[in-house]
Amino acid sequence: MPLSIAVQMDPLEGINPETDTTFLLMMAAQARGHGLWVYQPETLALDGGQVFARGRSASVRVEPGSHCTLGPLEVRALAEMDVVLMRQDPPFDMAYITAAHFLERIHPKTLVVNDPAEVRNAPEKILATDFPDLQPPTLITRDVEAIHAFREVHGDMVLKPLYGGAGSGVVRLKPDDPNLDALLELHAMIGREAVIAQKFIPAVSAGDKRILLVDGEPVGAINRIPGAGQVRSNLARGGRAEAVGLTSRDLEICGRIGPELRRRGLLFVGIDVIGDYLTEINVTSPTGAQQLKRFGGPDAAAILWDRIEAIRAAR
Repeated sequence: MPLSIAVQMDPLEGINPETDTTFLLMMAAQARGHGLWVYQPETLALDGGQVFARGRSASVRVEPGSHCTLGPLEVRALAEMDVVLMRQDPPFDMAYITAAHFLERIHPKTLVVNDPAEVRNAPEKILATDFPDLQPPTLITRDVEAIHAFREVHGDMVLKPLYGGAGSGVVRLKPDDPNLDALLELHAMIGREAVIAQKFIPAVSAGDKRILLVDGEPVGAINRIPGAGQVRSNLARGGRAEAVGLTSRDLEICGRIGPELRRRGLLFVGIDVIGDYLTEINVTSPTGAQQLKRFGGPDAAAILWDRIEAIRAAR
């Protein structure tokens, strides 16, 4: 039975249809006969206890430069939709949290993917700390002295914003790098959030693996190789994707975190694994599905829609 699908996302006109995971999810939904309607999170409104958004009907196609057709702007009550995909990119700021609060008003009668309360309660870099034995040594704090003490113990480390995304602001600091205090001052000028200090994993030179999971089950992975002399392997920061299989350690990590993802209603998740270590659990707008499919791996979008349709049918 056709579903009405609302997609909360950054402007559809500005995405790359050949690499964007949200676009692949929309193409897969459209191919199944579902109707698409897109809106940007800043148009959300809570009025009289109901959640509204201003958006457009959409059809999509793989034609770079002409990949979508949009209808006229209209206001809809999101409770009238069958499914809402929460797919805007981080940063995970107060605007993101507010959007999650709004969408919590309509879930689960309208199925929001991922569960907005759990997206709000499980910041991507903090959720991974629920599994400390799977992580490299990790410190989250605003305390400058604690960060210096961490560096004394672990030496070579990575410093990154707690609520950033796509590799933004990630830096490597070798034991003799004199810039730590200056970087911490910059973070303090930007905001009051904590930062993450994490022991540097040399295996990153061989790639940062993105593993996609649907309802807690691993679907497949791609490897993201950083550019020469770079520590960031994110595709948005110049990383190069390549095909890769799942190792026994990858499956062990997925087996540990999968039940918790399922319990939280986090249907579509991308985790980052460097060497033998889990570094992040991405629950906001995980990417990599297009590259996985292009390399001959499973179609994560099809698997996700199978699961969404089964949940809707059960209700």
